[in-house]
Amino acid sequence: MVVDMEMKDLITFCQNWLTSWTGNNPEKLISFYSKTAYYQDPANPKGLKGHDNIFPYFKILLAANPKWIWKMTEVYPTQKGFILKWRATIPIKSEEIIEYGMDLLELEANKIIRNEVYFDRTELISLLKSGK
Repeated sequence: MVVDMEMKDLITFCQNWLTSWTGNNPEKLISFYSKTAYYQDPANPKGLKGHDNIFPYFKILLAANPKWIWKMTEVYPTQKGFILKWRATIPIKSEEIIEYGMDLLELEANKIIRNEVYFDRTELISLLKSGK
């Protein structure tokens, strides 16, 4: 099971963490990550290591997307953390897109030490390039 977390605690952690992605509050979001965490997403395929690198990225990302909403669809406990399947509603200019993806997370002392984000950005990039 997950690093000393029951399933209900894991779901609560996940919901609180996902909520912190909305509203342009990068300080709250980074508080879920250990000081030496590793973060990787499609825009950072080589990853970012530690608060000094992750926090500036979160500040830019959340400022650009203050109204996006992330929802958990499924959670699967793993030996070191959990796998999260999610649904994101992303307002872009006059449009709104729905993206589905997956995160792999590792936890230590109730902090994220590794977060790998996977999703297809094709529609998102296309909409941004279209100027709509």
